[in-house]
Amino acid sequence: MELTWVNKLRITAVAAVGIVVIGILAWPLVAPADLLLPVRASNINLSGTLLLLALAFGIGFVGYFISWPHGREIGILGVPFGLTIWAGRSGLMRTLTQAHHETADRVSLVDSLRVEPVYWLLIVAAGFAGVLLAQRLRPGAKLPAGGDSDKSRESENLYVNGAIALAASVLISQFFLGVFGQNLVMSHNVAAQPATGQIIFAVTAAFGVAAFVVKRFLDLSYLWPALASLFVVPLAQAMHYRTTTIQQFAETCPATFFPHSIFAILPVQLVALGTLGSVIGYWMAVRYDYWKKHETG
Repeated sequence: MELTWVNKLRITAVAAVGIVVIGILAWPLVAPADLLLPVRASNINLSGTLLLLALAFGIGFVGYFISWPHGREIGILGVPFGLTIWAGRSGLMRTLTQAHHETADRVSLVDSLRVEPVYWLLIVAAGFAGVLLAQRLRPGAKLPAGGDSDKSRESENLYVNGAIALAASVLISQFFLGVFGQNLVMSHNVAAQPATGQIIFAVTAAFGVAAFVVKRFLDLSYLWPALASLFVVPLAQAMHYRTTTIQQFAETCPATFFPHSIFAILPVQLVALGTLGSVIGYWMAVRYDYWKKHETG
């Protein structure tokens, strides 16, 4: 898929649908009572969750036809763009750590951060399901250029390469989140709460690097780095934020400090921006391969 001005318009149109429907109209579903508080999945009740899933599915479905004949590549962007608006409007993580100043409360908070990305990734997956259904209604629709070459391989290779891609994505994204997602650093093992703009850049860039590497060296799609957003926090918690460390930070450090920048990033920010970054990195790798083949001889 070439990034022509027509395709730029298609991307803009799909992004606008997601921003308006989820980012603006559905904001009351998740808006905290205190706007300084972060956006959390726990703010949404069951009926709100079902409505959000339906909206995400509809955005993916409509986005496919808006961006046809590149609906498979572009239609999936609508939901992440909508969630990115929530990620930008959300309060910061330090507000939660200020409210959870006791060690037991802080442990419970960190544990909830470990599982919450599953919720947001399900919302993104609902949008992708809408795209797939729309594609089935148009059996002659063109599949994405440069798509997963693993589809033609044996299942054993698929599992092995998928596992490698997932592990590499988790490690690469975690490393670059620590590099990019920094405010003032007080010492080598204490990171301050970054601003929202810094978080947006850090997550998008970190997952973009991971997706570029996965596509470039394993020829797999952006789905693997996006899926890695489920495992970044558990790995970081195991490495940097065990119970003893949580107790130490709760008792000795202000709420704005964390043992790693990952813990200053909200799950909705991690998944929404991680998905967008994964798609961007994938197509940058496709473009790089094209340039290397045709422009350099």
